[in-house]
Amino acid sequence: MLVLRNLSKTYTPGHPVLANLNWEFKAGEFVAIMGESGVGKSTLLNLIAGLDQPDTTSTPPVMLDGVAMTALDDDAATRLRRQKMGFIFQAFHVLPHLTLHQNVALPLLLNGMSRERANEMLDAVGLRGRADDYPHQLSGGQLQRVAIARALVHRPGLVLADEPTGNLDPETAHSILMLLRNEIKASGACTIMVTHSHAAAEMADLTLILTKSGLQVAKSVNPIAQEKQ
Repeated sequence: MLVLRNLSKTYTPGHPVLANLNWEFKAGEFVAIMGESGVGKSTLLNLIAGLDQPDTTSTPPVMLDGVAMTALDDDAATRLRRQKMGFIFQAFHVLPHLTLHQNVALPLLLNGMSRERANEMLDAVGLRGRADDYPHQLSGGQLQRVAIARALVHRPGLVLADEPTGNLDPETAHSILMLLRNEIKASGACTIMVTHSHAAAEMADLTLILTKSGLQVAKSVNPIAQEKQ
């Protein structure tokens, strides 16, 4: 599904943010990535998505379904992201001038797909009957539900989530994470979630710790994920 090989990123010479990361993410796997602030977690997501370029290497550092991200020009990378990726952000990035239906339907529109599934996804995230409302009418938890619906509506193979519950209270965060886990398991999407929250990481199938030495499997078990399997 997604393969990282010797993935490195340096902004300041002699001070790499990421150095020689290697990992293989499987289809349908929900992975949480934790680590200290500044270790490069968000940078890693940007590199996976092709929003930032890794250091030059002879080995393709990011392969998605057999496609080398670094081999794509800007237009091709944009098309791949549009078709195969879904994004969930801490700040939601819901467009304020669009209704909830229009926000969720945007990936469908960009991919030339029927917009009927937008209503299905709004139902799935518990926002039935709110299709014509605008983002300013919703709470933070409801906005994150819209963001999840939008990320999954076009059935992407890869979902990237950057601190998706960072702005939510614990009860709402738990509800959002249960929803996210159930939806991605139903769709079979590989999901990579960057988080500082141990409670959030427990929802994943696997927790990795990002350090200056690379990605390492966390020693702690993910009990909630095990119960849901």
